[in-house]
Amino acid sequence: MKNTISNQKITKYHNLTSKALKIAKKSIAQGKENYAKEIIEMVENYLSDAKHFEEKQDFVNSFAAINYAHGWLDAGVRLDVFDVKDNKLFTIK
Repeated sequence: MKNTISNQKITKYHNLTSKALKIAKKSIAQGKENYAKEIIEMVENYLSDAKHFEEKQDFVNSFAAINYAHGWLDAGVRLDVFDVKDNKLFTIK
């Protein structure tokens, strides 16, 4: 069904964003460490929120938090805070 958010979908996208976060942490552009620290903190907070909502079976807010987390990563990539090449995990130029 296309209009539901399943636990499997939450798990899939949580894993995807967690993988992207690991790569981003290893790909911080020189001189952008302070920006990276702030972005990474926001991503980790949103992923934590996603787990909290998932535990409450609030899959809509869990999925939203995961998408916010990934959006922070993509913003960091677009602003050259992270130097990544994987166009399957990130929105790259």
